Amino acid sequence: MLFKPEAKDDAKTAGKRVARGIGRRMVSLTIMLLILGGLGYLGWNAFQQKQTGRGGPGARPDLPVPVLAAMPRIQDVPVYLDAVGSVRALNTVTVRSQVDGKLIKVNFVEGQDVKQGDVLAEIDPVIYQAQYDQAVAKKAQDEALLANQKLDLARYQQLATSNAGSKQQADTQRAVVAQQEALIQADQAAIDNAKAMLGYTKIIAPLTGRAGLRQVDQGNIIRAADATGLVILTQLQPIAVQFSLPQQQIVRVNAAAAKGSLAVDVFGNDGVTVIDTGMLKGIDNQVDPTTGTLRLKAEFPNAKFQLWPGQFVNVRLKVETLEKAIVVPSSAVQRGPVGTFSYVIGPDNVATAKPVVVTQQNENDAVIASGLSTSDRVVTTGFANLSDGAKVLIGTDDRAPTPDLAPRKRSRSPDAKGGQGKDGQAQQSKDGQPKDGQGGDHRGRRERGEGDQKGQTGPAPAEPSGGAAKSRP
Repeated sequence: MLFKPEAKDDAKTAGKRVARGIGRRMVSLTIMLLILGGLGYLGWNAFQQKQTGRGGPGARPDLPVPVLAAMPRIQDVPVYLDAVGSVRALNTVTVRSQVDGKLIKVNFVEGQDVKQGDVLAEIDPVIYQAQYDQAVAKKAQDEALLANQKLDLARYQQLATSNAGSKQQADTQRAVVAQQEALIQADQAAIDNAKAMLGYTKIIAPLTGRAGLRQVDQGNIIRAADATGLVILTQLQPIAVQFSLPQQQIVRVNAAAAKGSLAVDVFGNDGVTVIDTGMLKGIDNQVDPTTGTLRLKAEFPNAKFQLWPGQFVNVRLKVETLEKAIVVPSSAVQRGPVGTFSYVIGPDNVATAKPVVVTQQNENDAVIASGLSTSDRVVTTGFANLSDGAKVLIGTDDRAPTPDLAPRKRSRSPDAKGGQGKDGQAQQSKDGQPKDGQGGDHRGRRERGEGDQKGQTGPAPAEPSGGAAKSRP
């Protein structure tokens, strides 16, 4: 017998089915929440461990920050203006012949130092000697003629006095004698000219300097019209350096030059060593409009021939000296959003940031115009974890680690047991931990060395049992 199920039974079955679906969803949601909670917990623990690792093993925020400190000092600080210049010979002469002729002798060697007045070369003097002798003979002839004319003048004057001869004849003879005397003076001038031309056959050094490369070889015909000349002489002692400064420094340089001579230093190839010191000799009278710079010229003794013409050098001009200035290491000066400041350590070893005014600064020292006194202690190293009002632990310079120039090779020999391997590194056990406490000490020192090398200093680590150097309070 067939029958149709009642509507009440269908409603109960559908309700049970919906309840089972909701239950499964709740279980899935609960599991997902548990998984997300576990992941969040693990992430939080990792973040906390990372934050703890930044301060070093077992670091605590209430521990003092290890730093290095220095005391400001009083000293006289010179003020320099840096520039780039070129070396130039104080005098350069192209030695040319003043007469034409055959070069019969060369008395110098290329690159030789010669003195003023030395005979550098000789030209064949035969022609010029003959011209000189001819001028001398011509003068002797005219002098003999003058002597006879003077005797005739004396006779004519005597006859004119006794009215035995005319006065006109005596006056004419007097004019002839004067004309002959002028001719003898012309002969003397010709002799001087011939003598000078004869002297030019010996080429003389016009100044003391160094000879360059010879332009004409012995046996060639040398002429006064030759453009190249015989040789170029260059004066190397003293020597000059020409350099330029920005036009903004004109007033400062002129004011310093008005007080006295200014010293100029020349640096070597390393840019640090001063190889020669000279004095400023001249300032150009106008600014170069194309570069906006002013040219200056200094003179150096060049005793050891450190400077050579045509060489580019770095120079510095001393314009003044700051007397009794407060000087601190450049690392003590920090820069913030509002300007420069320094951390000053108080009596209770608490660092306080103080604004300072810096007059000038280089890679080593900074001159402080205001903000510090000689009784202040300023922090020079350890700014990574330092803040205003933080307590510090002042160390000494001998604790500063020396960074390795290259990483050391680690020993992987399985036979090594404890201690250190051949390469000086601490041996480690299978679980990666150092044995006998030696590797940990070495690793701690290496980590501190790397931190200081990067300019960071963390909180003071726990001292190992090996007896490390203690910090000075």
